[in-house]
Amino acid sequence: MEFKEILFESDQGIAIMTLNRPDIRNAITHREIIDEIEYVCKMVSSDINTKVLIVTAVDPAYSSGGNVKDMKERKGMFHGTPAQIMENYQRNIQEVLLAVYGVEIPTIAAINGSAVGAGCGLALMCDIRVASKKATFGETFLNVGLIPGDGSAFTLPRAIGMGKACELIFTAATIDAETALSLGLINCVVDHEKLLDKAKEIAAEIASKPPQALRLTKKLIRAGQHSTLQHVMEESAAFQCLCHYTEDHMESLNAMFEKRKPAYKGK
Repeated sequence: MEFKEILFESDQGIAIMTLNRPDIRNAITHREIIDEIEYVCKMVSSDINTKVLIVTAVDPAYSSGGNVKDMKERKGMFHGTPAQIMENYQRNIQEVLLAVYGVEIPTIAAINGSAVGAGCGLALMCDIRVASKKATFGETFLNVGLIPGDGSAFTLPRAIGMGKACELIFTAATIDAETALSLGLINCVVDHEKLLDKAKEIAAEIASKPPQALRLTKKLIRAGQHSTLQHVMEESAAFQCLCHYTEDHMESLNAMFEKRKPAYKGK
């Protein structure tokens, strides 16, 4: 695919997807960018050599989520009858956010600027969140007379707890990166010019792990958000026996005893 809405690069198992529509503050509600994001999500999930996906954006914003101009003019995904708009949400903004959530490798949001509405939702769909000191966050749906249509009612309470999530959603307040860090919404804050370096540093550490076990670990963590302890234990046992029969498991043990770095092959 030839990318027009995003930038994509991959090196040494680390893929970087960069939203590239600064003219509309990297909104993610038009079909073209949705198709490109979904394509990348499927591509990295199907490539065993890709270990981590970083999701970032061209300055100044991370993502405004929905295109408010389109909302005002009732066009694009905001056009049609109530039933049509419901379907538009499911087949557009919700579809692309679920694609990011469903990526089979660890994902890191490198948040370079404003992440509001579904833009905040996009960051929440990633496993790890690194923010620039310039970043801001807001569940701002109520400010435009809407509800969180991006899954944040599910992801935000799991990230920061029910009470704080309700406060952010009900007040529709915008918070800075340091406040987001104190709430546990993000993992760390760095100087703006060091944002991608920090994301790559974390990604490189993750990418050094055995690929199959890494993917199964993410799958297990996600299952833990929806399942009982007993079910997670059963799934853990099943995944563990698969790992024991991988070549990478034996390579880990051999490298440990031989006091060298392991060379994983994803087998």
